[in-house]
Amino acid sequence: MVRPFPKPQDKYPVLYLKDTDIALPQHVVNNKIRYGYFKTIAKGGKCVIRSCKDFHLSRVVAYKSLRPELADDPFENQRFLREARVTAMLQHPNTVPVYELSRDNSGHYYFTMKLVQGSTLREILDGEAEIEGWRPAPLRRLIDMLIQVCHALDYAHNHGVVHRDVKPANILIGPFGEVLLLDWGLAKVWRLNENDPPLLPEDTVEPSLTGQGKLQGTVLYMSPEQIEESDELDHRSDIYSLGAVLYEVLTGVEMISGGSLHALMNAVVGSEIVPPRERAPERDIPEALEEICLRCIARDPDDRYDDANDLLMAMQAWSEGAEAHRWSQ
Repeated sequence: MVRPFPKPQDKYPVLYLKDTDIALPQHVVNNKIRYGYFKTIAKGGKCVIRSCKDFHLSRVVAYKSLRPELADDPFENQRFLREARVTAMLQHPNTVPVYELSRDNSGHYYFTMKLVQGSTLREILDGEAEIEGWRPAPLRRLIDMLIQVCHALDYAHNHGVVHRDVKPANILIGPFGEVLLLDWGLAKVWRLNENDPPLLPEDTVEPSLTGQGKLQGTVLYMSPEQIEESDELDHRSDIYSLGAVLYEVLTGVEMISGGSLHALMNAVVGSEIVPPRERAPERDIPEALEEICLRCIARDPDDRYDDANDLLMAMQAWSEGAEAHRWSQ
């Protein structure tokens, strides 16, 4: 599991498991009076996110912790630490700033981060956005939002991190134009040396993401190599996932369909994808965007964009061309 995609001259600091997975000392316990006025804002299968007041800095923050039934699970604690540190170490305008990683007074891990109100792309695509101007959302605005996601992925990939869970529910749009790629809990980080033992046994062979309790909705955006648990999975898997998101943005429907989890997984690996303009002819989808989408979702990773920056440039070229066309009218 050594990093498979070094960048020219390695000019960016790379994240490795030795940095992300080391446990916190047992004696790190938070002061009882630092946080208060907790309010649950989101519950997932593994974690709970609450808003609370940070009395030291006099601001409201997001406080993330494992669900009580998982708080003492060694595997989930290791994954939680990795998520906190990867999120913190990827300091980019399109990722969420992390403020603190520590233990609560019961000795359980938590981390705090910036609290951002807004709507996810899932809510926008479902017509449930609460932000003005995003219901319905113009195509060019949606593409510009995906360009920001590309910036976050390009930054992460340059630092040796693969997100592995790019989907509409993990893309947040804030009320002041913020675009944030959320939830690095499934991020893949590599060992520094081939002989270094992995800190988690599961890191030698990637565990089935569906087997770890992921919902069917996540399978819709997984790459074929992710479904097949390939040890060759790299940054191009994220490009596929973003292509699946782009497909839904263009067509208004999910790229993959199936009546069961098994059917969905088989469809990702073996089904031919109907091109967006054929799937939704009534939407007048630009041909250039269809070409970008189809290249992203190519079954063979070698047929996709080489990196997120190439994809970013392609989408940006379309967006700038659309803007120039608008002003020429």
